[in-house]
Formats: sequence, structure tokens, C-alpha cells
Amino acid sequence: MSRFLLWRGHAMLALPARVYLGVIFIYASIHKIADPGTFALDVATYDLLPLVLVNAMAIIMPPIEFVAGVLIIVGWRTRAAGLLITAMMGIFVVAVSMALAKGLDTSCGCFASQAMEEDPITGLTVLRDVVWMLLGAYVVLFDRRPLGVDGFLMRRRENDAG
Repeated sequence: MSRFLLWRGHAMLALPARVYLGVIFIYASIHKIADPGTFALDVATYDLLPLVLVNAMAIIMPPIEFVAGVLIIVGWRTRAAGLLITAMMGIFVVAVSMALAKGLDTSCGCFASQAMEEDPITGLTVLRDVVWMLLGAYVVLFDRRPLGVDGFLMRRRENDAG
């Protein structure tokens, strides 16, 4: 089992997953950063947070999505970014599942606002989010020597020490 965990091939497998997740998170954050008021309405529609927290969530979460996306792509603080993305995807899976269970007929708010109605909540939305969560978990668990800044810094430390 430990041979599998330490297999160097994970870096090559994780790189496309990291880039894919990073692009998704950067892209998803853009409309939210550009129009936090509309995103706040999307958050409020889920009816999961007390109204007093909706605006804070709409302002805080998009920049976190953006930064996590950038970090996971460049491979700096890769595991932390992967953990953050995995945790956010877990929260999104719960939120979307609860919205489906409540029978809400609304846009996900993930890539466009409700006004655009381009991303309706369906079972496929939940499945998509679970897959993205699993990709993030793969990065966290198996990408121990990531291609990118972290990998470069690890190799440099090893060369300096040896």
C-alpha cells in the first residue's frame, strides 16, 4: 500500500486534475466576484444560511474559490488548495442535494446567476460536484510531489540537504 501512496506517477495523473479543477474554480468565481449582489441572491435562494450571513458568504467565498484555483494550477500549497477545493465541493454537494430534496427550481449559481438560468440544479449537478470533490481528494491524498512550485521547492531542499 505504501508503494502505491509514494508512486511518483501520481504527479503526472494529478496534474490534469489540478488544472481542470483550477480552471473550474477560477471560471466559477468570475461572475460571483463581478456581481456579488446577484450571487448573494443565489446563496439566499438555497435557504440554508441565516440571512445575516448571506452577504458575507457572497463576498468571501468567490475570492477564496479564485485563489484556490490559481494555487492548485501553479502547484503552490497544492495539498492545502486541494483540501480547500475538496471541502468546498463537499459543502456544494450538500447544498445542491438539499435544494433538490426541497424541490427548489433554481439555478445552481455555480457558473451563472439565477437570472441567466444556465445551470439548473439536477441530479447531474450533484454527480458532477461529487466527481470534482473526488478529484480534489485525489490531489490531497496522492499528489505528494506535485509538478509545480511545491515540487520545485521540494527538489531544491533535497539537493541542498544532500
